[in-house]
Amino acid sequence: MLRSRRAPRLAAAVASAALLLVTATACGGDDSGSDSADAGAKASASGAFPVTVDHKYGSTTIKAEPKRIVTVGLTDQDSVLALGEVPVGTTEWLGGYKGAVGPWAADKLGSAEAPTVLKDTGTGPQVEKIAALKPDLILAVYGGLTKEQYESLSKFAPVVAQPKQYNDYGVPWQEQTETIGKALGKPDEAAKAVNETEAAITSAAEANPAFKGASAVMATPYEGMFVFGSQDPRSHLLGDLGFTLPKDLDKAIGDQFGANISKERTDLLDQDVVVWQVGDVTKDADTLHKDASYKDLNVVKQGREVFVNETSDYGNALSMGTVLSLPYVLDRLVPQLAAAVDGKTDTKVEQPAS
Repeated sequence: MLRSRRAPRLAAAVASAALLLVTATACGGDDSGSDSADAGAKASASGAFPVTVDHKYGSTTIKAEPKRIVTVGLTDQDSVLALGEVPVGTTEWLGGYKGAVGPWAADKLGSAEAPTVLKDTGTGPQVEKIAALKPDLILAVYGGLTKEQYESLSKFAPVVAQPKQYNDYGVPWQEQTETIGKALGKPDEAAKAVNETEAAITSAAEANPAFKGASAVMATPYEGMFVFGSQDPRSHLLGDLGFTLPKDLDKAIGDQFGANISKERTDLLDQDVVVWQVGDVTKDADTLHKDASYKDLNVVKQGREVFVNETSDYGNALSMGTVLSLPYVLDRLVPQLAAAVDGKTDTKVEQPAS
């Protein structure tokens, strides 16, 4: 069951529009129509302002259409790109991609210059470098800004911090996209973008009825066994595909997006399927299968594990869990999940070709 209340579809509309523009240009047609459409879109966005967005530290009013957007939220750039805008600055989380833009979103850059990449060194946003980019909007929706960091950034631009109703880094991708759409004056486009991705997830779920009601959990062998909670985007995806999460999951990990579990709580991993994000599939699987607290679980003995290389584009896209990365993930994850829950212990869960 999808968490968003809406179901619109942007990518198809954008693709169709792009195709029409290319065709018109190739035929030597007059481009006044496209100029008019662009002007209309800009006028529509401009008419949405001022707009006020609520968040963990109160509310922020954006008085005019932003032109220089900096994303401090670790995945916010994908929502911005999905809405037809290119940030001037992004914050790198994983992958080392140019502009902090993964391959699932790279085509959204078009001919624009790649964003300047900022670093989160563990002490928070690089305030001085962000200020040097002269932003007129700072987005930190998928993030964990402290009140002090929020106030520092707010001195030189409006800041949209993480929503208060979720754990830090726990906002569902639907609300992330819709919140950013509101801040950019593009709520309708955001709704359409959400629906395009939701439609892909719904299609995958309907094509795999075995997912419905089956139990699943996401984990990684980080400093032992780290399990992702119900508010993490990875867990959101499992739920949206029809899986149920362990009933004691959030009670065991507390008010966080995820946490390490004790050897006594490996029962949380003994589900119909467990999805492991690992650094090396062969090596880490072998290490896990030697762990006395894990190796004899039914999920292991019956071959219901899925392993994802977390440093691959696929693994990065899964971690990002955005409106743009999720379709890329579905193409790879769904066949693995289907193999894991097919009821046959001899079915091998294959790694995707790329």
